[in-house]
Amino acid sequence: MKIENIRDIDAFFKVVDSCKGKVELVTGEGDRLNLKSKLSQYVSMANIFSCGEIPELEIIAYEKEDIDKLVNYMMSGE
Repeated sequence: MKIENIRDIDAFFKVVDSCKGKVELVTGEGDRLNLKSKLSQYVSMANIFSCGEIPELEIIAYEKEDIDKLVNYMMSGE
């Protein structure tokens, strides 16, 4: 799924951290980074975060409950 216009990176990571299953970020090269790992969170965001906003990310979540949380975050920003 594509997630767009992330303005509050801390709120985004709180949603990711609350997910039960694996949540991965797909890089432009097709690599998958485990966003549940704090090291991966810092490394991935340092590479793509610019101008205070992340325009678009491709995220893969494997659990329906986690997908719902991420979709809710996208829709409400919370």
